[in-house]
Amino acid sequence: MSSLHYAFFRKGRNFFYSSVLFPRPVRDEVAVLYSFVRYVDDLVDRPEPLVEDFYRAWRLTERSLDGAAAPPVIGDFAELARRRGFERRWIEAFLESMEMDLHKKRYATFGELLRYIYGSAEVIGLFMAKILGLPPASYPYARLLGRAYQLINMIRDVGEDLALGRVYIPAEDMERFGARGVGPTEEFAQVVRYELARYLHIQKAAEEGYRYIPRRLLPAIKTASDLYKRTAMLIWRRPLSVLSHKVRPRFGEVMLLYVKNVASI
Repeated sequence: MSSLHYAFFRKGRNFFYSSVLFPRPVRDEVAVLYSFVRYVDDLVDRPEPLVEDFYRAWRLTERSLDGAAAPPVIGDFAELARRRGFERRWIEAFLESMEMDLHKKRYATFGELLRYIYGSAEVIGLFMAKILGLPPASYPYARLLGRAYQLINMIRDVGEDLALGRVYIPAEDMERFGARGVGPTEEFAQVVRYELARYLHIQKAAEEGYRYIPRRLLPAIKTASDLYKRTAMLIWRRPLSVLSHKVRPRFGEVMLLYVKNVASI
């Protein structure tokens, strides 16, 4: 396993498990994208963010997109961006959302959260659409799929984010159910299920875009989505589990999804 693919596995197992179903050239480009995204995110997603390193990475990314030399992860991403035609504004939106994690710890409304999710996840869907060679008509669905994946990640990672002082669940949703904070209460359990229902609604809408994905590429996308839907089901049964650990499908369940989706080709 290459260092890129190992990092992919270590930090994003759902995407790793599903990406192995892509043809090798696509899989390698996805690994380049994911390595860049994880590298930048890891600079800010820690108890003591590496602020100077983050802004240095931002500057290097901009320069590399203009053709200057850069370290491997950033340089490889910039080369991929030029080859696949990533729009500059998408890359800027990603970096701006990562910057928000340096100073923003709470979100009042879902609309406010969506502004963060656009840069942190929806543009990743757009990058993927470019890598897969999908038509522009697929882009709204690519954004929705990125949004859905980010929402289930936020639900799954409530405990981890709280340890960093962050709460991504909108305050208006907490108030809706009378939850006074993130904690082991029935009110908070109701909030978690409310957010899961929102995720499932968006996921369903995103899947309308599957019709734009070539059949040979679809099993990888479906497997990623199925893994997240399975995660949602596990959390729905025990919503307060998100406070104590990261909920994941078992390895046997992953294998069953592999078989099902490969057989559908």
